[in-house]
Amino acid sequence: QVQLVESGGGLVQPGGSLRLSCAASTSIFSIAVMGWYRQAPGKERELVARILSDGVTNYVDSVKGRFTISRDNAKTTVALQMNSLKPEDTAVYYCHLHFLGATYWGQGTQVTVSS
Repeated sequence: QVQLVESGGGLVQPGGSLRLSCAASTSIFSIAVMGWYRQAPGKERELVARILSDGVTNYVDSVKGRFTISRDNAKTTVALQMNSLKPEDTAVYYCHLHFLGATYWGQGTQVTVSS
C-alpha cells in the first residue's frame, strides 16, 4: 500500500515563500511520476507541477518561474518550492504518485496566501 504524507502548508503573505514536502512509503518511488495538484474552493483540482523518473519537469503556466518541483529518490520525497506567492495560489495542495496506471493521493495540505 502506497502512502503519501504532505507537510509544509500554512499561511503566508503575498510575495512570500513556502516549501511543501511529500514523503512516500513505496519501493517504486524512483520509477514513478510524482506530482503536485491543487484545488481551490469551488474549482476543479488542477495539476501544478510534475516530475518524471528521469527528472524532467512540467508546470502549469500560472506557476512557471515561481514554483520548483524536485525529488530525492534516496529519501523517497518530493518537494514543491513556492516563491512569489499570490492570493490565487490559495488552495489545498495534494501530492500525487502515478505508476503504470495506478494513482495515489496524499491527504492534502492547506496553503493560504493572504495579507
